[in-house]
Amino acid sequence: MADRVSAQFGIPYNPQTNLDLRPTEQVTVVGLVNDQLTSIHCTWGIKPNWSKSLLINAQVETVREKKTFANAFAHHRCVVPCSGWYEWRDEGGKRKQKYLFSHAEEQPLYMAGILFPSNDGAQLVTLTTASTAQCSQYHNRMPLLIAPSDIDFWYKFDSIQLEPLLHHPEQLPIAIHS
Repeated sequence: MADRVSAQFGIPYNPQTNLDLRPTEQVTVVGLVNDQLTSIHCTWGIKPNWSKSLLINAQVETVREKKTFANAFAHHRCVVPCSGWYEWRDEGGKRKQKYLFSHAEEQPLYMAGILFPSNDGAQLVTLTTASTAQCSQYHNRMPLLIAPSDIDFWYKFDSIQLEPLLHHPEQLPIAIHS
């Protein structure tokens, strides 16, 4: 995947291999620094003073308005290249089943994210949206995925102009594996 992402963006992209990334762990994203695409190492999750828990996701429906996220969404958008994501579904009783969601053609997926730069290193919050019909039987939310053809638009346009990217088309090339 690293070679495909490097070729897609024309930058060196060398993430740590992590087959099951969890909040507070390190992740490599692609963001803009001085108007140039670059790999950025960051930590997944923020802990604002007012929150009792770690925040790892922001909903696209409110990301522009919520004070915690508005500035990052306006000025520090990124994408998180990944091979997929996991959801757990209650299968009845105490049994939960883990499902992997990946690109049906084994291409990298690009999750939308926002960065919170600091002197201690950047922190990441990923963006979520309502699930497509295909994914909704597993979870009511899913990561906002940015199509490779829309990545330039994602970085360079005003946050108000991004509205068309904040909703998935019903048919995404997603494969689901248990």
